[in-house]
Amino acid sequence: MTELGETRAQRRELEHLSPFELKNRLIQRAGEHERTARHDRRQADTMLNAGRGNPNWTALPPREAFFLLGRFAVAEAREDWNEWPALGGMPRADGIAERFELYLDQNAGEPGADLLRRIVRTVPEAQADAVVHELVDGIIGDNYPVPDRMLPFCERAVGEYVARAMGGKAPKGGYDLFATEGGTAAMCYVFDSLQANRVLRRGDRIALMTPIFTPYLEIPRLERYGFDVTEVSASRGTENGFHTWAYDDAEIDKLADPSIRLLCLVNPSNPPSVRLSDRALERIAGIVENHNRDLVIVTDDVYGTFADGFTSLMEAAPHNTIGVYSFSKYFGATGWRLGVIALNPDNTVDEQIARLGAEDARALEERYSSITTDVPGLGFIDRMVADSRAVALNHTAGLSTPQQVQMALFALFDMVSGEVEYRRPTKEILSRRLAALSEGLGVDLPDDPLRAGYYVELDLLHWIGRKWGEDFARWLQAQYEPVDPVLRLAEEDGVVVLNGGGFDGPEWSVRVSLANLDHAAYGRIGRALRTICEEYHRRYTGGAPAS
Repeated sequence: MTELGETRAQRRELEHLSPFELKNRLIQRAGEHERTARHDRRQADTMLNAGRGNPNWTALPPREAFFLLGRFAVAEAREDWNEWPALGGMPRADGIAERFELYLDQNAGEPGADLLRRIVRTVPEAQADAVVHELVDGIIGDNYPVPDRMLPFCERAVGEYVARAMGGKAPKGGYDLFATEGGTAAMCYVFDSLQANRVLRRGDRIALMTPIFTPYLEIPRLERYGFDVTEVSASRGTENGFHTWAYDDAEIDKLADPSIRLLCLVNPSNPPSVRLSDRALERIAGIVENHNRDLVIVTDDVYGTFADGFTSLMEAAPHNTIGVYSFSKYFGATGWRLGVIALNPDNTVDEQIARLGAEDARALEERYSSITTDVPGLGFIDRMVADSRAVALNHTAGLSTPQQVQMALFALFDMVSGEVEYRRPTKEILSRRLAALSEGLGVDLPDDPLRAGYYVELDLLHWIGRKWGEDFARWLQAQYEPVDPVLRLAEEDGVVVLNGGGFDGPEWSVRVSLANLDHAAYGRIGRALRTICEEYHRRYTGGAPAS
């Protein structure tokens, strides 16, 4: 075990960084480890970055369909206007479905053709020209998004997919959707518009279900919000020696306080990667119904597709819940920046806006009067669209149409392909990697029906206490900082993981992404973690000075 360059005070300062900012330093150290190993002519360990959730798989058929559809769209544009070789026109709607069927016949063996044919055959004949034209014109990208919130067929397709993925039901008439630049933009738009519309005000009390994705911890602290945060903490109690990350009734019951205006959660959680139990869903829904009827819930359900039997609060408490979903993880599409905000047409946010006092109502009338003559009738979902472009640019709002088409193709692929073709393999990938990590650690992780397994949060101090005793665990806490293991892993083994304390998890925990490295890498990560802990124990038993 080498001596790290920082003092203990400097390591304590590093713990105040966002784990995603600390990650950059860890990557630098891991890269130095790799270069040093090569220079010394040792067998060089390639740097392993398990600190980010970017998956290393991609959904192929919907991408193949996208590019094949694009070729047809270009041909349609050239057919409309071919006066000059490099200039085309705009695809025409009349008869386009028939021309597309012929195109698919001519390219029957091409990758993506079968998926496109299956998709088109789900469309009623009377709507075929309109739907095919929306996809073709959308992929060409020659028009502003109309409607700006989301293209009609894309909204229906994505809405049906989201309803299935989030538990199988949807409100009558479906969800209202706003297509966004990934879940990241969705988070920003929701916070901004809730405040702009006086549903939330600076200094209001909000609740976070922790551990949680770090930005949900950091955004409320920004000066413009200054929220008073109540944490609803997952239990660190154990079953078979491991944390369950379940929520005790007493924690959930904090939400019954009507002064709490907003609840934010990631479900399944990040980093524990465990979905809410049916009991927890029912208890939250009961609190909303009986004690805190104005509570606004923002549920970030990006990992829901990896959990068996998943049900979202969008289904359990539909009137109060704003859903955030991203396509990035499940479809391997982080670079596409595809996300949606989903809202029940009958929702508490619209009700609370309607109840605002005269002064607030006048302020909102002034804010939105340039885009509608009926500001009171402007729903919150459309206010978010306007706010996303500072209201004045509402006429050019909306996610780019090629992005919307790819989003719809992802959604439709999942719905027409079934469980075996895609969903089961993604779960199997994660399961195998978790098993490899467990084997490397020398620990048998118990089965958990609530586990999504996209990440795993390992409480090193708890494991150390069970393995070597609480006296050693207390010594470790006294001699080292919680960030020390992740720094050593990067510097000594070229392995990058994130500190779990940065997600408001146990200070001595580490978050390992199971999504972005090959299977064999997780065995090495497990062995490296075990070796670090064994080195600490050797120092403890040998009386070596701490560093």
